[in-house]
Parts: sequence; structure tokens; C-alpha cells
Amino acid sequence: MSDLDDVSARYDRFAREEAPGRSALYAIWAATVSADTAVAGVLARIPDTHRQPPLVFAVSRMLGAPEEPADAWGAWVPANADLLVAECRARSIQTNEPLRCAALLPALALLHGPLALLEVGASAGLCLYPDRYSYRYRSPDGAVATIDPPAGPSAVVLDSAWSAGAPPTRVPEIVWRSGIDLAPLDAADPEDRAWLTGLIWPGEDGRRERIAAAADIAAADPPRLVRGDATEPGVLTALAASAPADATLVVTTPGVLAHVPRRRRRALIGAAREVGHWITLDAPGLHDGWTTVIDEDSWPRAAFALALDGEVLAAVDPLGASVEWRHGSGTHGR
Repeated sequence: MSDLDDVSARYDRFAREEAPGRSALYAIWAATVSADTAVAGVLARIPDTHRQPPLVFAVSRMLGAPEEPADAWGAWVPANADLLVAECRARSIQTNEPLRCAALLPALALLHGPLALLEVGASAGLCLYPDRYSYRYRSPDGAVATIDPPAGPSAVVLDSAWSAGAPPTRVPEIVWRSGIDLAPLDAADPEDRAWLTGLIWPGEDGRRERIAAAADIAAADPPRLVRGDATEPGVLTALAASAPADATLVVTTPGVLAHVPRRRRRALIGAAREVGHWITLDAPGLHDGWTTVIDEDSWPRAAFALALDGEVLAAVDPLGASVEWRHGSGTHGR
């Protein structure tokens, strides 16, 4: 398949399966790519690891692409091709959604503390603070499980639908938090914060305020963020070695493995499991790191799998808006 065909197919799939219900504007823009070879040709000039629809669209908006009328973007792209291609080459998707902590928390609750968190693809580190956020898990019968940090309710309140089983009852004790990213962001830097909020899809209510509040927490007590490629041999091991020896080390990869070249995913998963526990949120067919057999035919549409050390615990919304628990009770420890 040529790059042009790949772009057209990729954006057609996004227009039909991913954007509907989340962003009407992005659905129109993606459909434009699959229907207009001139637009697709511009995007084909971008390396395949930097031409994901949400990245291209966020860069377009940052550069001032018109959003009204929605179909005006199709003419803007060829007219601004060189600038768009260059900026997409220099950036990557860094969707730092703190709501994902609502999906991570049930897995963290199974581990003996205190915990040391190490996130791969940490962006600004907003998913390294599950102990600083408040949670509201809403069951189908209307019941709400409320979890707050020991210091009291947080400025960041994460609402998530919960079904089956019982939600966690407390936040973990975290004594060390660190992350690695190809281009870490500083939660205190206005330009970096603008890029974080620019990655929010038009039509997604509440995310801007949630990310801004979480960025305030990270800026007040910054994690250790390291610039580097976690897929390179020894990089993850070296960073893990700086974690406190008396803490349980947990490597998290929430939604990041989709952006890791397929040939490198297995090595990264192996490195994560070698240095500590590994918690991930991924589409079921993304890799073969599961120790649980996933029946993709019966798996909820568009849901990610939450897994601890490869064992699938729940079907979750990719951004943490829902958790369908699928695992028995118990505690993992070393």
C-alpha cells in the first residue's frame, strides 16, 4: 500500500469509527482527507508516526486553520502544506488526560504500597498523580462511590461510570513519581500548557478545565521527567534504578503503546515487566503482551483493556470515562 493509500484509508476509518460522537469537526476534516487526493497527498509527506488524525488536526488548529465552515480546511491544507508538514514532524501526540487515572486506579489498588510510579510517554506527567485526584465512580443503579485524597477533596474530580464488581475505596500511597518522554512537557510553561489543551478534540466538554486543574497540581510539585526513548535498550532500566528500593515499582503505559512502532513494542513490554509491575491501557489487538485470552468478537466496541502484568482486569473507555470490571478480588505483591 502506498503512503497516499495508507493516509486515505487511515482517515476514512477515523471519520467512520473514531470521530463520531466525539467531534463533528474532526469527522468532517477526516472525511475530507479520504475524498480529496490533494489533501491526502500533503499528509502523505508527513512521517507515518507523526500523521495521526488528532495530531494533524491539533497542529492545523494551532496554525490558525479555519474551523468554520468546516469544509474550508480542505483548501487551507494545500495552501499551508510546507508549514503543516514541518510542524507535524516536530510534534507528537501527548494526550495527557488525567481522567485515565480513573481507569488506572483499580489496578493500582491491587498492589502493596507504597508505590513508585514510572510512566512511559508521560507528556507533562498528569497521569502520575492518581493520589492527588478525587474520584466519583457511578454505578448503573445510580450509586456513587466517592474517593478523595487523605488531605481532602481535590480540585480535579474524575467522574467515571462503573459496572460489575466493586470500585476501589482509596487512593494509593505514592512516594516517587517519574516519567520518560521523547519531548517532555512542563506543566508550568504556558506554551506547553497551550499545546496540551490544543490536543483536546473540539466538542469534548470538560476536558480543558480538568487538564488545566491537573496541570496546576503537577506544576506545584513537579515529577521527575526525563527526555529519552524508552524503547532503546537500557533506558527504562536506568530510570527504574533511581526509584526507592523500599517502594513497589509500577511502570505504566496508558494509551502510549499505539504510538510505539510495532517492532519495538514487545521489547518495551519486556523491559517494563523486568523492572517492576506493568499496568497498561490498550486496544486488545495492539500487542501480544496479554496473559489473559481476549475474545475480541465479544469485547465492547472501542474499549481498551486495563491489565496488570498482562492480566486483563477490565474493559475501559480509552480516556477513562468508564470501567467494566472483569476480574476477581485479590492483591498482587512481590
